Amino acid sequence: MSVAAILQTGLNVTAALLNFTSTLNTTARLPQSVTNGASQLGTLQAPTLPFQLSGSDWGSRSAHNTNPYRNSPKTGVVRPYDFHIKRHTIAPDGYQKEALLINGQFPGPTIEANWGDTITVTVHNEITGPEEGTALHWHGLLQTDSPWEDGVPAVQQCPIAPGKKLLYTFRADLYGTSWYHSHYSAQYSGGLFGPMIIYGPKNADYDVDLGPVMLTDYFHKPYFQIVQEVMGTDLSLVAPKSDNNLINGKMDYNCSLVTDGTPCVDNAGLAKFQFQTGKKHRLRLINAGAEGIQKFSIDGHKMTVMANDFVPIVPYETEIVTLGVGQRSDVIVEASGSADEAVWMRSTISNCSNTLQPDAQAIIYYPQANRNETPTTTAWVDDTAECANDALDQTTPFYPITPASTPATTITLEISTTINSTNHFLWTMNNVSFRADYNSPLLLLAKAGNTSYPYDPEWNVYDTGSNSTIRFVVKNPTAAAHPMHLHGHNMFVLAEGLGDWDGSTVVDAENPQRRDVQLLQPQGYMVVQIDAANPGVWPFHCHIAWHVSGGLYVNILERPNDIKRDDIPQSWNQTCLDWAAYTNVDVVDEIDSGL
Repeated sequence: MSVAAILQTGLNVTAALLNFTSTLNTTARLPQSVTNGASQLGTLQAPTLPFQLSGSDWGSRSAHNTNPYRNSPKTGVVRPYDFHIKRHTIAPDGYQKEALLINGQFPGPTIEANWGDTITVTVHNEITGPEEGTALHWHGLLQTDSPWEDGVPAVQQCPIAPGKKLLYTFRADLYGTSWYHSHYSAQYSGGLFGPMIIYGPKNADYDVDLGPVMLTDYFHKPYFQIVQEVMGTDLSLVAPKSDNNLINGKMDYNCSLVTDGTPCVDNAGLAKFQFQTGKKHRLRLINAGAEGIQKFSIDGHKMTVMANDFVPIVPYETEIVTLGVGQRSDVIVEASGSADEAVWMRSTISNCSNTLQPDAQAIIYYPQANRNETPTTTAWVDDTAECANDALDQTTPFYPITPASTPATTITLEISTTINSTNHFLWTMNNVSFRADYNSPLLLLAKAGNTSYPYDPEWNVYDTGSNSTIRFVVKNPTAAAHPMHLHGHNMFVLAEGLGDWDGSTVVDAENPQRRDVQLLQPQGYMVVQIDAANPGVWPFHCHIAWHVSGGLYVNILERPNDIKRDDIPQSWNQTCLDWAAYTNVDVVDEIDSGL
């Protein structure tokens, strides 16, 4: 089939699905237990969130007076969680499929803590049929003084072997909205993710916290099959298209499009929320998808953005919020409509991404709304950039921090693609495609003093030594956007745009945007900078699952001499012994980068 024919097929399917979304029904034909397992997210029974948990507080620290990187609290209060990972059959949009779930929930359980609390999570790997390793990453937390807890296999730990468990213990060192997810191959696209809420000081007033609003592109194929195709030799499969788009794990699907005999039920059920008339509501938006850039809006209601990722910002008003994979925005919405109104909440996958059905819709009810009637409200006109976040001069951190004007070192990274000697498509950074060694975590090697890897260039390690500040100039001559995520840090985003950086322009040099994921535009660049004050081995990668599977990833080795003094728990060594014992019997088919 020609490229034109492939594109036309996609357009025809999209047209059918778009027609379907115009006839959405308010009555769900499937119970929550079938669509989302034990999760309450997306239902009117989902609880609103408190302003903070009882038992601890952050003292006199405020968003205005406290540098969160230098004066984070240590409350001593422990918030324990117990996660069991198993395969389950669910139908979030009516299409029945097997998924990897935590405690039988899709999305996974919500982690809650106050700023400065200690979070413990015991992760039980109970994946069978077939068995797989796993590991969980706590997205956006700095892991200051605990870099081994970051949760990336082959980097900070060995995978958790089937039938084994691992206790993660880490401090909630930042506050706001985030999520956790598997970092083992593309497992999280198969269901292994959930929201993480860290309560902290307010930088804007609101009355009601509606909690997490998780936005996820959704694929009907099993994640491992998609990875096989992405990593194969058929170039028409290296950029898979999502089948649907979900809000808090829910959306309807046009089951007449199913041709493989898989059970599917139309009108499976939409996510639903409730507004209190006249009140201000906080929504915690999270793009937990595999590939799609999300455009979020609420018909007839403007939003005030109060935070991006784990960074409170000077509030500004907008109609549409753009989120690349891994990004979060906290918004405040005033319920200014009438008491009997019902309106559409929308999240649309950008034309910059690959999808067959881009539109996710949920219903917001006012207190006296008729819950049997479908909203008739109209979407905002979208005039935002397809492949970019809001302009940097719009997103000013609430607490100002000025980065060094001249960094101690600068690393230039260029993204590209290649076809290797076996005709497989790979992503590269500086002409190297990353590939993990699950049995040799880099942090554990660095702890032992091994920081030179001449025989393993595929580990893509950049040793930054004792440099105090590091600037990254990332060039993207490819036609794809890349949400670039750096672990262990909030990056100063100094500049971004199309073409090449001029080498000098910095947007708001006194107080530039900080966040842990930044959208890198196609045929564009971004310039980011960090203070190198967090010893560890920190992944820097595109957060599109299929791109990191293809190797779009580097490791930043930060202050290696300080890593030698880390007191890494004995359980990390035991996890590697368990993994070695497992792989001596069952050879792992690592068909992608491993991450």
